[in-house]
Amino acid sequence: MNELVSIIVPCYNQSEYMDECLNSVLNQTYENWECIIVNDGSPDNTEEVALKWQSKDSRFIYLKKENGGLSSARNFGISNARGKYILPLDCDDKIGNNYTKNALKIFEHTSNIGIVYCKAVFFGTINGKWKLPRFNKKYLLCANHIFCSAFFLKEDWSKIGGYDENMKQGWEDWEFWIRLLYLLDKTAYRLNYTGFYYRRKDISMGNSVVEDKEKKIQIHEYVYEKHKNIYIDTFGHPIQMYNQIYGLKMRLRLLDKFSQ
Repeated sequence: MNELVSIIVPCYNQSEYMDECLNSVLNQTYENWECIIVNDGSPDNTEEVALKWQSKDSRFIYLKKENGGLSSARNFGISNARGKYILPLDCDDKIGNNYTKNALKIFEHTSNIGIVYCKAVFFGTINGKWKLPRFNKKYLLCANHIFCSAFFLKEDWSKIGGYDENMKQGWEDWEFWIRLLYLLDKTAYRLNYTGFYYRRKDISMGNSVVEDKEKKIQIHEYVYEKHKNIYIDTFGHPIQMYNQIYGLKMRLRLLDKFSQ
């Protein structure tokens, strides 16, 4: 396989981390990629850093737009991408050298795959293994356990209408995964490989959602209302939904406990 992969790097006011991020792209053992750096109206020196990388390697492509939020920046980058496969990568995170190569092998040899991701670790203010539960399509409706930097087909992104640009508070990747897997009737695959490095900072969008219960509830309600038919078809009555969710949580915890 030698398909072009488009790595989409949205940037807003985090230029101090960009060199680490883009260096991890440059070090991919799979070499047929393009990296689209999207400056989402950033007030810092994002443009300066991006242009430096563009001059260093022609596979880096710099684009600029007015600020519109993370979903808007990702959609803008993907709409300009030429690759068959897409990997979103936030500009403060990093990927492992073999992530692209390993992911494409799964797409090539496994049918009905919509998402390929991997094991992950934290770095920054917190360091260590990110203990995500193993993939379960049903449980994905309850809580996200696939981080934003997973591979998917550009064709699938187009079919489901891209990321929801109304979701500016966070967790837009979770809602995107739900649509991709349920509307297209596909599944996800987690590589037995640690290839994603998620930077933890004292202040971030992800942390703010987790710590703000009201915001968390609002996002859950938005996703449920948007995909009510999927939830009802999957779980039935709300009481049945609660009981099934609880049972899924317990089974996943046991599976992960005995697979360490």
